[in-house]
Amino acid sequence: MEFFIVLLIIIAIIAIYIIMTYNGFVSDKNKIKNSWSQIDIELQRRFDLIPNLVESVKGYIDHEEKVFSEITELRTSWASAENINQKAELNNQLSESLKTVIAVAENYPDLKSSENFIQLQEELQNTENKIASSKQLYNTAVTTYNTKLETFPSNIIASNFKFTPEELFKIKDESIKQNIKINF
Repeated sequence: MEFFIVLLIIIAIIAIYIIMTYNGFVSDKNKIKNSWSQIDIELQRRFDLIPNLVESVKGYIDHEEKVFSEITELRTSWASAENINQKAELNNQLSESLKTVIAVAENYPDLKSSENFIQLQEELQNTENKIASSKQLYNTAVTTYNTKLETFPSNIIASNFKFTPEELFKIKDESIKQNIKINF
């Protein structure tokens, strides 16, 4: 009789562990989704600020039409991007285009002192800061989740319930953020 009670207690402990671990994975997945949502919102805000920045610069630099059309194409592509990797790549491409716009703007003192341009720079800087913060939160959530997937004994539960690793959000070059701080 004592054997059955001990066996029931062991089974109950294992069942509780499985339930808690499964719920932990679900909670971590939801944190990742929420964190990604924050990045997505800020990146969308960044893409929405760009046309205003381009318009304020356009009058000064007509010969940079290639950059303007590139930015327009990136905004269009952003709307149809379906996953984190696609959006990260579009973000990297936009950063390159923004470097060009910012570098060109440096050559025009009237543009740099324009109240509209200054306000757009500040908004873009704030957005860049939020993107960096959101990216850090997202990558922390993904790392925590992926670590649980790989460590024993939670990896057994993860594989039985088909939890899969998540991708980190990688930005190739964050110098655009530094350029905005330095130049503006």
